[in-house]
Amino acid sequence: MPIKFLPTYSISPRIANCLMKIEAVKERVLYLPLTATVLTSLRETARFYTTRYSTMIEGNRLNPDQIEEVLKHEVHFPGRERDEYEVKGYYAALAQVEQWVIKKSGVSEKIIQNLHALIMAEGKVKVKQSPYRDGQDVPELMKALVNWINNNDLPYPIVAGIAHYQFATIHPYYDGNGRTARLLTTLIMHLGGYDLKGLYSLEEYYARNLAAYYEAINIGVSHNYYMGRAQADITKWIEYFIEGVVTSFEDVLKRMDEAQSSGRSDQAHLLRQLDAKQRKALELFQEFETITASQLGKLFNFKPRTNAKLCKDWVVAGFIEIVDFSNKGRKYKLSKRYRSLI
Repeated sequence: MPIKFLPTYSISPRIANCLMKIEAVKERVLYLPLTATVLTSLRETARFYTTRYSTMIEGNRLNPDQIEEVLKHEVHFPGRERDEYEVKGYYAALAQVEQWVIKKSGVSEKIIQNLHALIMAEGKVKVKQSPYRDGQDVPELMKALVNWINNNDLPYPIVAGIAHYQFATIHPYYDGNGRTARLLTTLIMHLGGYDLKGLYSLEEYYARNLAAYYEAINIGVSHNYYMGRAQADITKWIEYFIEGVVTSFEDVLKRMDEAQSSGRSDQAHLLRQLDAKQRKALELFQEFETITASQLGKLFNFKPRTNAKLCKDWVVAGFIEIVDFSNKGRKYKLSKRYRSLI
């Protein structure tokens, strides 16, 4: 049976209007002044919301306070082991997405299989890539999906929306497809520059009205790829998805405005001088006065040689200073120029 890859859709006036709003908010957020401390706080809140709402969509029984206890303090709730694993797995997978974005890894089947493995880890320290389920040409369909994601000229929000729908249509796993689809969406958006400093959560938009989410995603005469779903017109889904991006983005503006009104000094000029890795490293310096190359390695999942080179480059660039010059115990602190960011 020939494989028809893409469903049909059209760029309706609603979608076009939303795309313009997305670009406007994206531009505003890029230059909105914030301190590094406030930025980190807002980013952590977004991570928590994303994890909470995405697992809630799947029926997770932990309440917000319990989720925070599980993630921050390793608290155990008897009888809720599966719920705890779901929360920890999604949070770990979200953190891994951020690492791939920093490395500009792109979208691949390997990355998708790793995402699913992390989501379904159930407490395992090391996980192996999740193989696809058997039957229905799943490998061929997934290969086509990844190839399409990486080779089209559509706006990234449209690509992310179609990818979400198509992943759910292919249904490459017996479980965990929804969570994996939502994280794949996040990865695509962030790689395209629509990360908004990691401060938004589309999952919150979905969870606020689950009925609307399921109605939008369940387009077609059947959930089965070969029984009409692949040929469905998904304009309504894309409208729903794009409007969700607008809602989530505008919520970021609201939160950032609230943070600004708290009286924090404007440090945007300093933050803009740092690249993505340096801004990420500020999180370490907020916790530790001095750090080692190995700590940076854990933060970015780099090899020792890469860690050492990164530290050397940052010393030359004036971002960090050497505190302890011994080879084994060498430590670094933030340079005087950037200490006000902490």
